[in-house]
Amino acid sequence: MSRAWGRGPFLRQEFPAQRSPVSQVEWPQERHITAGFMVRRVLAAGLLFSLLLGSSVLLVYIFRSCGPRPCRTPECHDLQARYLASGNTSVAPCTDFFSFACGDAQGTKSSFQALAEENKRRLRKILAPHISQICPFSVAAPKSSISLPRLGPPMPMALSTCRTKVQKSQVPGTWALGRTKLSSSTAPVWTQVPSKPKGLPPSDKSLRSISCVQIDQPEFDLPLKQEQEQKIYAQIVREYLAYLSRLGALLGGDPDKVQQHAFLSISITSQLFQFLRPLEQQQAQKKLFQLVTIDQLQEMAPAIDWLSCLQATFTPMSLRPSQLLLVHDLEYLKNMSQLVEEQLLKYRDFLQSHMILGLVGTLSPALDSKFQEARRSLIQKLRELTQRPPMPTSPRWMKCVEETGAFFEPTLAALFIHEAFSPKTQSAAMELFTAIKDTLIARLRRVPWMDEKTRKEAQDRVTQLQVKMGGPEWALKPSLAREEYNDIQLGPSYLQSFLSCVRSLRARIVQNFLQSFPQHRWQVSTWGVSAYYSISDHVVVFPAGLLQPPFFHPGYPRAVNFGAAGSIMARELLRIFSQLLLPEGCPACDTHALQGALLCLKRHYQSIPLPSGLSFNGSWTLLENAADIRGLAIALQAYSRRLLGYYGETILPNLDLSPLQLFFRSYAQVMCREPSTWEPQDPHSPPMLRVHGPLSNTQAFARHFHCPRGALMNPSKRCQLW
Repeated sequence: MSRAWGRGPFLRQEFPAQRSPVSQVEWPQERHITAGFMVRRVLAAGLLFSLLLGSSVLLVYIFRSCGPRPCRTPECHDLQARYLASGNTSVAPCTDFFSFACGDAQGTKSSFQALAEENKRRLRKILAPHISQICPFSVAAPKSSISLPRLGPPMPMALSTCRTKVQKSQVPGTWALGRTKLSSSTAPVWTQVPSKPKGLPPSDKSLRSISCVQIDQPEFDLPLKQEQEQKIYAQIVREYLAYLSRLGALLGGDPDKVQQHAFLSISITSQLFQFLRPLEQQQAQKKLFQLVTIDQLQEMAPAIDWLSCLQATFTPMSLRPSQLLLVHDLEYLKNMSQLVEEQLLKYRDFLQSHMILGLVGTLSPALDSKFQEARRSLIQKLRELTQRPPMPTSPRWMKCVEETGAFFEPTLAALFIHEAFSPKTQSAAMELFTAIKDTLIARLRRVPWMDEKTRKEAQDRVTQLQVKMGGPEWALKPSLAREEYNDIQLGPSYLQSFLSCVRSLRARIVQNFLQSFPQHRWQVSTWGVSAYYSISDHVVVFPAGLLQPPFFHPGYPRAVNFGAAGSIMARELLRIFSQLLLPEGCPACDTHALQGALLCLKRHYQSIPLPSGLSFNGSWTLLENAADIRGLAIALQAYSRRLLGYYGETILPNLDLSPLQLFFRSYAQVMCREPSTWEPQDPHSPPMLRVHGPLSNTQAFARHFHCPRGALMNPSKRCQLW
């Protein structure tokens, strides 16, 4: 029967006339079975549709779960609030991305300065329970009992040569004298950060193995360069005269003689200034420095007891008459010595007053609030007369934190690391750096102007590079940190405590220099925000203070970390090769291609419009512009490579930015800065150029923001340097 139903239609076609009554009876059953068959087909179709619909929903769910998700952590909410507060989304990103990212940040500090202040607030929180004991002037201004007669007889060595700061050079085995003022009754004062002496050629290998002391030109508080109009310059001199007179009055000097002494102090300073040779003149004469012994200098400038002066400055370093000195302006020292001899014979009292007034100006941060106010008032008035923006005022607690950090840096470094740089943060930062470094090594294979030998040497340099993150290792050891302060005696007055801390700090710096120290000596504080590359140690340093929100956080979207901290890391790595971009820096390279790329870069920046009244020197900022452009490109490539190997990318909610758009936004956020704070001597370009220059040279930016051809951020031509 089943077989017959299976072939029924064919039988009916073959024997239509032979249908029996039985066949006629069974026909309704055939219709019933056919209807059931149709029902089954409908059900099957419905089931298939349901499966397809379910599969589609599942695919959409999988797609959404693998796509970027909003980051809901507290850190991301804080970052989102920062971006919304600083950006101006009413501006088209293809027309003015600086305003798009930083437009509502006008009138605020730079992103780096804001981060530095945030780090100091963290330190304040750490020190808060003890701040009244550590920093007395944070509660009440200390009172000073200094008076003019109590400072003792004059000492010629305190005049100009020892008016210096102790500076540690990046050139191994050298030290410099800078701006600390000395007198017979006080120890040397040093409160400045070590820095590289100006005018010293970093490539001069003859100084690499020489242990010597550097004596640099002094710096004067009074702006004696008469670049202003005569009327303005006369006002500057009057303000400085009033300041010195006020200091004399505060010191208890005779009111009838104070102004006369102040006037002659300015006269002495003016004569010393006339002895200086500009750095450009020294370079033209090829006399940036001269090597002499202490004995030789004593003969040429006899008014100064050089051995005693230098020995007092560099205790516990032992100096001999045969000690080598690296002098940057020997003629100045000769003339200064002659002036001191003349003043001692004719105006001994005026010379003493000149020394005392200079010393008090240096010590003003540790003196009574009246001295501090006199100093602040002078600086503000001088800035007004020279048409510079007003100096921002800092709260007292910040000054306390800064001085405590200068004198007790190891202890504060350990506390800051514990508070703000956990092992998880350090691990994430090191992972980011490794991705940036690997990308740079790969990128070097395709630099068009490098020859094979230079390329191989460059890759080896990156591979052999050391990296330091967080803080110096020795500062995190409590036993070593305690040894740093054994010689400090606090009290009974704040001034005495201040001077004790200064002496201890100076001795530590000299002692560290004399010791054989296998590890790199950090040149920034742990809570600082400045990364740097050390040529002598071939190490790149990223302090814990830099790897903080809003530049970096382990919980941020990767786009943010790569765009902000990643681009900073890439820029510092590229400093390894800055020498190659200088004239004759790479003789074996394709100099024609290199110079063409540099010229393209210079023209690219010149084509970007600036606000009225603002201009810059493209040649002066060329190396930094090259580092900005290549640093962004390396960070972008590293981030793009990371996207291929990882899922679960996140974005910031309510910003309507894709991951790559967020990458570019985070890069620009680092550069946010009030344009009026930029100064022509800055080696970096104005802030809007640091945003528009690299981003407009990046084709991916125009693609992801859908910029039309010819727009500011999508030019017709781009430059390829690295």
